[in-house]
Amino acid sequence: MVAGSLLGIALHQGTSFPVGKVDMLDIHPLDYEEFLWATGNTSLAELLPNHNWDVINPISNKYIQLLRLYYFVGGMPEVVDSFVKNGDLAEVRRIQGDIIAAYRSDVNKHAPATEIPRIGMVLDSLPWQLARENKKFIFGAMRKGARAADFEIAIQWLIDCGIVHKVPRVREVGLPLKFYEDFNAFKLFLVDCGLLGALSEAPADQMIVGDNIFKEFKGMFTEQFVLQQFVATDSLYVYYHSQDKSDLELDFVIQKGSSVIPVEVKAEGNVHAKSLHNFIDRHPGIKAARLSMLGYKEQDWMVNYPLFAAGWI
Repeated sequence: MVAGSLLGIALHQGTSFPVGKVDMLDIHPLDYEEFLWATGNTSLAELLPNHNWDVINPISNKYIQLLRLYYFVGGMPEVVDSFVKNGDLAEVRRIQGDIIAAYRSDVNKHAPATEIPRIGMVLDSLPWQLARENKKFIFGAMRKGARAADFEIAIQWLIDCGIVHKVPRVREVGLPLKFYEDFNAFKLFLVDCGLLGALSEAPADQMIVGDNIFKEFKGMFTEQFVLQQFVATDSLYVYYHSQDKSDLELDFVIQKGSSVIPVEVKAEGNVHAKSLHNFIDRHPGIKAARLSMLGYKEQDWMVNYPLFAAGWI
């Protein structure tokens, strides 16, 4: 058994990869349901897969409180294990910092020397990139006048290491989504929301207590959380959609089998969705999903799911 990004094997000179003799298994950070199980919230975890909204909606505040906690702790196994054992949030941040440092060291060990500074710049830019309203990755945020060619290798290294997830843009929405991919526009997300909080130096008292998390940090954590739940779902392909020469954008478009679902993500209860309405007006045969702090509600053109139920839409 070999655990990790496999860079040490893939890049080892003089030794070929044992094609046909290896079973590959992708392992992700704990998703929200697994976090509920790990923290002893068994009854809450059992309700979500059953879609028992009549029971879930009245107790949504419990799910939201644990969602705030999940934003901070995240799903890295060692971090969750430490939190469950001692509940020390300072220790949580220390371990998360160690993981990020280990990621940097692993990349530095294998990456070309010319790419190491650029890899660090991409990683350090993620909190700013995700805090923006439009989360399309901007190369100029890292260095004035920077172009895609300057950083494409660095970004690919982070993707290959499993440290970031790339969500490409699609110009149109149709089956399969891959046919409509725009290779020049994408979003980048970190592998784990807890690690994003550590990289952002977001304090525990603002994230866990009160409503600050859905005001000060909503731009970073809502889409990061949703993407993380999507990535942990088998056979789900994730993109986002925007129109050329327009500010209208769908946060995500997901494909599972022959189903395509446009998804709007809202951090709070304000659910005005101009982009989603506009899209459905142009594609009347498609039903949309919205994730927000409101309870489950089905309409003719759209279904609203609670944000904490992102893994079950």
